[in-house]
Amino acid sequence: MNTNAFALRHIGPREDDQNLMLKTIGVDSLDQLIYETIPDDIRLKNGLNLDEPMTEHEYLLHIHELSKKNKAYKTYIGLGYHPTILPAVIQRNILENPGWYTAYTPYQAEIAQGRLEALLNFQTMVIDLTGMEIANASLLDESTAAAEAMSLLFAVRERDQKKAGVNKFFISDNILPQTLSLLQTRANPIGIELVVGKEDEFNFSTEFFGAILQYPGKDGQITDIKSFISKANDARIKVAVAADILSLVKLEAPGKFGADVVIGTTQRFGIPMGYGGPHAAYFATKEAYKRDLPGRIIGVTKDANGNRALRMALQTREQHIKRDKATSNICTAQVLLAVMASMYAVYHGPKGLKFIANKVHNKTALLANALEKLGYKQINTSYFDTLQIKTKAKKIKKLATEKKVNLFYPDSETVTISVNETTAIRDINYLISVFAEAAKKETIVISTILQANNIDSTTQRTSDFLVEPVFNTYHSETELMRYIKSLERKDLALNHSMISLGSCTMKLNAASEMLPLSIFKWANIHPFVPEKQAKGYLTVLKELEDQLTEITGFAATSLQPNSGAQGEFAGLMVIKAYHESRGDHHRNICLIPSSAHGTNPASAVMAGMKVVVTKSTDEGNIDVDDLREKAELHKDNLSCLMVTYPSTHGVYESAIKEITKIIHDNGGQVYMDGANMNAQVGLTNPGNIGADVCHLNLHKTFAIPHGGGGPGVGPICVAKQLVPFLPGNPIIKTGGDQAITAISSAPFGSALACLISYGYIKMLGAEGLTESTKIAILNANYIKKRLEGSFDTLYSGERGRAAHEMIVDCRPFKANGIEVTDIAKRLMDYGFHAPTVSFPVAGTLMIEPTESESKAEIDRFCDAMISIKKEIDSVSKDDENNVLKNAPHTLEMITANEWYLPYSRETAAFPLDYVKENKFWPSVRRVDDAYGDRNLICSCIPIEAYVEA
Repeated sequence: MNTNAFALRHIGPREDDQNLMLKTIGVDSLDQLIYETIPDDIRLKNGLNLDEPMTEHEYLLHIHELSKKNKAYKTYIGLGYHPTILPAVIQRNILENPGWYTAYTPYQAEIAQGRLEALLNFQTMVIDLTGMEIANASLLDESTAAAEAMSLLFAVRERDQKKAGVNKFFISDNILPQTLSLLQTRANPIGIELVVGKEDEFNFSTEFFGAILQYPGKDGQITDIKSFISKANDARIKVAVAADILSLVKLEAPGKFGADVVIGTTQRFGIPMGYGGPHAAYFATKEAYKRDLPGRIIGVTKDANGNRALRMALQTREQHIKRDKATSNICTAQVLLAVMASMYAVYHGPKGLKFIANKVHNKTALLANALEKLGYKQINTSYFDTLQIKTKAKKIKKLATEKKVNLFYPDSETVTISVNETTAIRDINYLISVFAEAAKKETIVISTILQANNIDSTTQRTSDFLVEPVFNTYHSETELMRYIKSLERKDLALNHSMISLGSCTMKLNAASEMLPLSIFKWANIHPFVPEKQAKGYLTVLKELEDQLTEITGFAATSLQPNSGAQGEFAGLMVIKAYHESRGDHHRNICLIPSSAHGTNPASAVMAGMKVVVTKSTDEGNIDVDDLREKAELHKDNLSCLMVTYPSTHGVYESAIKEITKIIHDNGGQVYMDGANMNAQVGLTNPGNIGADVCHLNLHKTFAIPHGGGGPGVGPICVAKQLVPFLPGNPIIKTGGDQAITAISSAPFGSALACLISYGYIKMLGAEGLTESTKIAILNANYIKKRLEGSFDTLYSGERGRAAHEMIVDCRPFKANGIEVTDIAKRLMDYGFHAPTVSFPVAGTLMIEPTESESKAEIDRFCDAMISIKKEIDSVSKDDENNVLKNAPHTLEMITANEWYLPYSRETAAFPLDYVKENKFWPSVRRVDDAYGDRNLICSCIPIEAYVEA
């Protein structure tokens, strides 16, 4: 046994365990199982062409050496990205803690109260600083959030009879360039006409439904948004404001001026730049738009005992309900980053944030005064942290680069400098010396920081913020550490037990993959630095692209999309650009199977396509005859097919090559959803089955942690004909020679998180990756066999095998009065997170174990499921007071003086012996979703309520 091999540590079942599992399934070998599972005509004939695997030790040495190729210059570029100080207590206890980064999206609220509280704090922080009425629990990045704001305002305009049909949207020319690029990407397909201009020249015409302003602007000038919003309101034009969150400590909240939406990024609240991400964006709006709000809202409700409980609210907005009627395809949030940003606000509190914001502003003013004394012209009349200097930019750039200083140069006559939280007096003096040398003058030395106020009185903040107790309590490291731990203990994550979610692939996030995220020269690189300063990143990202291209059997990869749903959208936009390059502007029909994930139709509509749904057979496969009929019917306008493989039902459809040929024969392209790629790697691939583009969920197949619901990374891999259209960036050259405009803010999306997948592939190598896929299939089929007799599996392959996941039918238990939700809640008492509930078939559980789960853990899960089936058999429809309906059971219930339930405390809390060894206690009883939707509260209770109580 090679104990240095990473595969040995990543893959759960030992060799002896594998033999026992194969025997249970009824096959002689793993190869026989794979033969009976995957159609032979799509199997790869040759293995993957990847480097020999590294050991964990070798990889960490390798990644440290690569980090030295990144040059961490002093950076004052700004443009939405700033050096920050991540408090060590947050780094150690959240970013580097698997109790936080391995958790899943909090769909099962009773075992996610910790994350939900942290996200409620995030929403409260955003609501307070923006002055809006409601906020969500984070979006992907600032530019994506701006595009969502535009889409929301476009959707709600129809409620104003005077605006129905109006399609012009005004963009201030002081918007961030990456945001403008993404607005262009999103506007055209849905029929929005963009008009870019100066705010003070806008005529507030009735032809416009909305506008977006940058506050402060990209060049640092703070404009009179109060007057603009007032005039816009008079003209019934709705206004979105993209606001720097740290500046809002000193600038009046846009909501106080009447803004309709306020968006931005929380990167400045302690989150490393990471060459562009991941970072949590924020989105706040008016209560009237709550059902149009993209992403997730955390709401306050009550549990079965009437106690306060938190949950994700208004889930009818999810895409699997709205499908092609959805106005957003947002599925992933940036939960881990939102939690970190919220804890930054908790740790510093309002006084601490004021201290930081004042320090930044005061140093900016000192720098401005010194530069003016040196003869430079600073033209911003009202500013927070960014100066605009008129000078010969080329001369300054040459000297600054030699001095290892990064500034921004918007044109040949302008230099902008953005001061940040990490900027010390010595840094200000160093900057002054650079400009003094350029001017051939003696430098000016500053020794003390003076109070300054270079913000126009009309925009200075007068309103309070963060008055709630949580932001005014935990200011010592001891107190914050204990608060974080108290929340962590309420959450079930992978560090406690298996999370067997169908289509979500909750696999091991190895410590060796995660460690590099904390290395200074990976964490602290601005995404717009010159490429010479990011050679380490560019080496890793290029190799990761090549690795993913090889694995998928395609020609090229773009890492830019920062979630799976954004990958879907990017893939469709690339297909659209391809058709248009051939003069086929009319090709807009997108075929989507009825079983597809809800983000598929939402993405198609966002890309300007018309969705045509194709039928599924009783076996859960695509109805090939129906597909052929619809492809031929729409052949003149067919754009593409969106298909998931293996299918959403957990089956390798043997007709997949026939399906892709039908599409190609009728002029379309094939988009393959990569949600189930964990069942393909090394055994087959999208290129081999005939797809033209696929997205990959790096937070599923390639080991990036789910982080409680994000970060996600959703790169797209494409066939040769689509390579020219891969997405670009307005500042750093990326993509093809006919690149579509941006899909995310940063050139390479969430580059820091990509290090994890790079390490995963680097350490597993071709053999380890292939073995991982095989073991994922083994684990799934072992569960299927063990649950036989207790649960029926709805769909299987032609030889009776599951892919890497399966759907078990819970609908027959309605005869006993038991719903699938009751099983999900009862699993909590056994120490498990429920599998995926009621998707893609209502009343079912979709179970997906990963290759990193051991036989012992899988057996515990199967024992729990079989035990629950026995409990179901023992209850009747007339008996509502049973162990399943009352689940989950809390510690408070079990330790109460009285016990009135018709079963024992031991049955409730310790149904099997293994539970006693490592009991996880749900912190609340079953939450009341309906009550929460009727009484939506999405922020912390204000301090006055505590005083009154």
